[in-house]
Amino acid sequence: ATRLVWLESPTNPLLRVVDIDAVSEVAHSRGAMVCVDNTFATPFLQQPLHLGADFVVHSTTKYIGGHSDVVGGAIMTNNDELERQLRFHQNAIGAVPSPFDCWLLLRGIKTLALRVERQSQNAMELATALQSNPAVKRVHYPGLDGHPNRAVAARQMRMFGGMVSFEVADEATALRTLGRLKIFALAESLGAVESLAEHPALMTHASMPPAERKRAGVGDGLIRLSIGVEDVADLIADLENALS
Repeated sequence: ATRLVWLESPTNPLLRVVDIDAVSEVAHSRGAMVCVDNTFATPFLQQPLHLGADFVVHSTTKYIGGHSDVVGGAIMTNNDELERQLRFHQNAIGAVPSPFDCWLLLRGIKTLALRVERQSQNAMELATALQSNPAVKRVHYPGLDGHPNRAVAARQMRMFGGMVSFEVADEATALRTLGRLKIFALAESLGAVESLAEHPALMTHASMPPAERKRAGVGDGLIRLSIGVEDVADLIADLENALS
């Protein structure tokens, strides 16, 4: 029998949004627990434990650290018995971050709300601008009216997040676009104050078999953006120049 349902929302890299409350209800009715990877949303935008999840995990390297200078992860639960078991395993395995990494994360958390609010505002403006660009075939962003899960996102998220993906004609166009960017750095990570761009098919999702990758919707023309806190007009101009 299924013991755990693991999900991420929004998903990487197509920004689909999962109804956490509905999934939790179905899983619990069958005796399974639910774990949500909340890395893309951050605790500022979405709180899965309040939506029925049993566990939440974060790559704290991303938004929680927020400055591209720490590697870490966290798991959270609001169940005392599950927490006791997790602490036992953490102690037994020795899966603990260094004191300095903890200090960096505590520093990052102080500005989490400010950063994510600005990143979400920038992402919304940038996604809207990309929609009207003739070189762009499709934009994936939960805040756009045409997004298939916009209603769910609006219900369970405070804002729509700082990640945007879009599709261009083909791999050659995508690579040319990435090569012409000036403000966006080419990098796989995400969630920091600086804007990043990457090509999932050749970078983050390169280990997937091509047929499986295409079935998942990760095409050769897909570009994923992590939007930073820069002036949004500069970011839009950078992308429009790269796409021209």
